[in-house]
Amino acid sequence: MRCLTHTPLRRLSCLSPPCMPGRWNQILTPKWSFLRQSCSANHGVVTATDVVNYWQKVFETNGIPEARESSEYIVSFVLGAKTFQSLSSKILHTPLTAAQQEQIQQLSNKRLERMPVQYVLGEWDFQDLTLKMRPPVFIPRPETEDLVSLVVEEESLKYEKNSGLCFPVSAAHPVILEIGCGSGAIALSLLCKLPQSRVIAMDKEEAAVDLTRENAHRLQLQERIHVLHHDVSYSSAKQLLLWGPVDFIVSNPPYVFHEDMASLDAEILRYEDLGALDGGDDGMRVIKTILALAPSLLKDSGSMFLEVDPRHPDMVKNWLQAHPNLLLVLRAIHKDFCGKPRFLHIQKQSR
Repeated sequence: MRCLTHTPLRRLSCLSPPCMPGRWNQILTPKWSFLRQSCSANHGVVTATDVVNYWQKVFETNGIPEARESSEYIVSFVLGAKTFQSLSSKILHTPLTAAQQEQIQQLSNKRLERMPVQYVLGEWDFQDLTLKMRPPVFIPRPETEDLVSLVVEEESLKYEKNSGLCFPVSAAHPVILEIGCGSGAIALSLLCKLPQSRVIAMDKEEAAVDLTRENAHRLQLQERIHVLHHDVSYSSAKQLLLWGPVDFIVSNPPYVFHEDMASLDAEILRYEDLGALDGGDDGMRVIKTILALAPSLLKDSGSMFLEVDPRHPDMVKNWLQAHPNLLLVLRAIHKDFCGKPRFLHIQKQSR
């Protein structure tokens, strides 16, 4: 969640380098003469490249992080493309209409207010899906795609192991529980990657539940997902056993240490649901609740995959050792693409 990336494939993180205090209250817009001068060689014709360069300058003047990437994403979105690099030479040299320039200006003005690009565009890509985004629902970070991949890999290993038996069990239809579904990015990606699976997705925020349901309908996955407006608590286990014990629990829970919350970027503090980030004094408040609930939710040998702060693996390991009655074992710690320990694989032991 806290890793920064600058890849060209719509993986812009809203966790950008911190801005100078107070800068986002004083928007400084260069004169439109800058844009006119930049396209004077084209006899006043305004192209996509001209506008990208112009808004990059505006964003840089106002201290907006990732100014070039922000400008490119906005312009390419208005032109119907995923990335600026994917625009054809013909489109790049075609004059923008007045309506297109107006839409770009409206979206860019939102970015000037430090609104994350994901909210500015109203959609974002995760895995192979394009999902609707709107504040304050938590924006899925690119490294969380690896959390999905870990679940898919584990299910594939189980299938291969089963296929090698002398008397294979019938094909599995895994039941997955996601705790804290946000936009539905994890749950819906798993449904697409595992066509036989079903998912129970829960979130304590109504806005997140509504957005997950909307995204599920847009992707025509609503028949295989049950979305619950519910907080994770010790009293919620029975309501989560809709289809019996689950094969997997997956969660990207709030795990930011409370003392670190104030240092988060303006994009986050101003627009995102801080409850989806604040994990309490040790970042473990929700993680501990999930761990305590897991034995009553998982099948024997069922697996749990969690995204955590790099300081958490040792803390979780010690916590599990202090609670041996839970019969949970930390099987593996996986690193994110920045090389930080980010994902935990925890398994329920058979009785």
